[in-house]
This record gives sequence, structure tokens and C-alpha cells, in this order.
Amino acid sequence: MRIVSESGKLAVPSEPDIVCIDGDGVGIEISPLMRAVVDSAVASAYGNRRINWISALAGGKAMEECGSNLPDETLRLISSSLVAIKGPIMTPVGKGMRSVNVALRQALDLYVCLRPVEYFDETPAPVRHPELVDMVVFRENTEDIYAGIEWAAGTEEVKKVISFLSDEMSVSRIRFPSSSAIGIKPVSREGSERLIRAAIRYAMENKRRSVTFVHKGNIMKFTEGGFRSWGYELAEREFGAVRRDGKLFIGDIEIKDCITDAFLQNILLRPEDYDVIATTNLNGDYVSDALAAQVGGIGISPGANLNYETGIAVFEATHGTAPDIAGQDIVNPLSMILSAAMMLSYIGWNEAAEIIRRSVRQQIASHRVTRDFAYLMAKEGKSCTELGTSEFVSELIEGCC
Repeated sequence: MRIVSESGKLAVPSEPDIVCIDGDGVGIEISPLMRAVVDSAVASAYGNRRINWISALAGGKAMEECGSNLPDETLRLISSSLVAIKGPIMTPVGKGMRSVNVALRQALDLYVCLRPVEYFDETPAPVRHPELVDMVVFRENTEDIYAGIEWAAGTEEVKKVISFLSDEMSVSRIRFPSSSAIGIKPVSREGSERLIRAAIRYAMENKRRSVTFVHKGNIMKFTEGGFRSWGYELAEREFGAVRRDGKLFIGDIEIKDCITDAFLQNILLRPEDYDVIATTNLNGDYVSDALAAQVGGIGISPGANLNYETGIAVFEATHGTAPDIAGQDIVNPLSMILSAAMMLSYIGWNEAAEIIRRSVRQQIASHRVTRDFAYLMAKEGKSCTELGTSEFVSELIEGCC
């Protein structure tokens, strides 16, 4: 049964169709385990509800079977079902096919990359006070350098671009024009505003303390600087933000900004100063992974790609395919499992989502964990038991019952 978006609100049947893309590498292991955890939590929470999982292809297997790493049928299934979840998908560096993740975001206009960052007690972490990190990152997902507008050095195309910049736009600061590759960084008012609007609404609905625009506007004054300026203008125009004691507020929510490099320092020195983050695409990539490291690493970091107008949402493991450990039953599955908990909250099944999160908390607190956490716990001098991925998930499922 299909999930339907009605004026931006989801109508979810008791047996919704949800698309699942297993992915590549370790994705083939963790995707079925994630489904088992979700099915257990849903049965425990409701009894009369279940998810109808719809299998779809993307990545290496799709290329083998369909000749495309992102088949049209997969896009059709996601557009029809509205909600999907996927394992990690391989993307070559420097050559070959474009990223499936980026292609999905572009094709379905998934303009928000949502990355909540919270600490689970007893998770091994490299900072003294990881419990102070409690942020939600809204990363713009379709513009910036991830628009994929670039030309390789030495090509006829890049020569035309450099010639145009030099001859028509009087650009004289390309240091080595004969050997330069060129990329274009589009940042629009519309793209910035819809991302920032979503972040502010989230802060209001979830009673958060602040929204911070993270940018590099001191150097890129019209792109990153535009993002910052448009954010403040939006806060005042649409949300009635007012100044009190030199600060801008929407009700009790402070609206502020921070330059990216300073922000990356501040999240180590005083993370408690930040709450909801709105930022551009590349900044968001750096920021979300840096924050994930503070609370235990990307192996425990969930994520989603959303369009709040159409209702389409793709949840995902935020780590890579890890081919060096694929098939060895040692990968940490929590990024995908916690992404599934986000997915359940998105469709309004909050009780099932909380059952998963509670089981994760209990499992980590018991020190019965996968190899990555066991290694770090041992370094901290903690007694722990290393479990294989499948055994770890079996115990998570027990905790869901």
C-alpha cells in the first residue's frame, strides 16, 4: 500500500510500501539485518502493522544487471512509494561513474541532507565530553560544487571556459590556466531559502535552542555570503524574527551564523553552543562527518535525504561500502539501523523508532558490541565482548521485543 503526500503531510497505511536498496560491499550484509530489526520493532510496537519491503537496484549490481548504476525503474519505485532506505553504494574516485548518492539527490530534488548527531552513553569517543554534542545538521543537497559542473584540465571544454572567463569576464586570477580544471559553484536564493526554512521549522517543531548558518562568506562573498544573508532575511520576513540585546530570535530560538573554519574549532571547544545547523553542501559534508567522529564515528551516524514538499525521502547508511571487511561479519550496522529509526519517525511510527533507539542504547551500554567499538572500548580500558555483526543484531532484536 502506497504512502501518499497530501499538502506536504504523509498519509501512511498500516502496511506501507517502502523501497530498500541493499547497496554494495557491506551493504549486502547490513540491509537484511536492518529490515529484521525494523520488522521486530514494528511488530512489538503495534502488532497490526508491517512494512512491505520493495527491493530495488542501484550501484554495482544494477550496473551488472541493467547497464546503469541508477536504473529508471529504481527512480520510479522511489517516486511512487515516497520512502526508501539504502545501504552504502560504491563510487569510484577521480574517474568512472558519477555518485549514485548525488544522482539520487539531483533526480528526486532531495534538497535536505538531514544528519542528527547525538551521543549514546558508553560509546567510545575521542573527546572528553561527547555528551555535549547534540546537533541536527541540515545540509543543502543539490547545489554548490555537488551540482557536478566541472571540466577536466586540458580538455577543449575547459579551454573554452577559461577563455570566456579571461576574455569576457576579465578574470585574471587563474594562476595556471593551461593546466587548470574548472568547477562551478551555484548557490541560489531559492535553494538556500528552502533549506534554511526547513531547518527553522524543525527547530520550532522540536523546541530546539538555536539555528546556526555555517558558511565561508568571508571569502566567497556572493555564494556562501549569499547563503548567510538570505538566511537572516528569511528569518525576519517569514518567521518574524526580532532583535533582543543585539541577537536575533524567533520566539526563544536564537538565529546566528558562524564561519566554517571557526565552527569546526568551536564544536571541539564548546559544542554546547550549537543546536540546529543549516549549511551549504560541501560544508555540510565536512561538518556532519566531523561531528559524527565526536560521538563515536560514522559507523553510528544516521542520515536522510528529503524533499519536504513532495514527501520523498531516502534514508541511508552514511559510511562507505568498506570492501576490505565485506562478507566477514564484522561491520557495525548501526548507521543503517539508526537511519531506519529516523525513517520510522518520518512516517509517524515514533513508538517503533524509540524501541530501536532504546535497544541500541542498551546494547552499547552492555559493552557487547562489534569489532570497531570493542577495539576502542578496550583502548579505553573497558571490559567488553566483541560480537559478529549478525550476533550483535540478534541481540538488538531481542531488545526490541
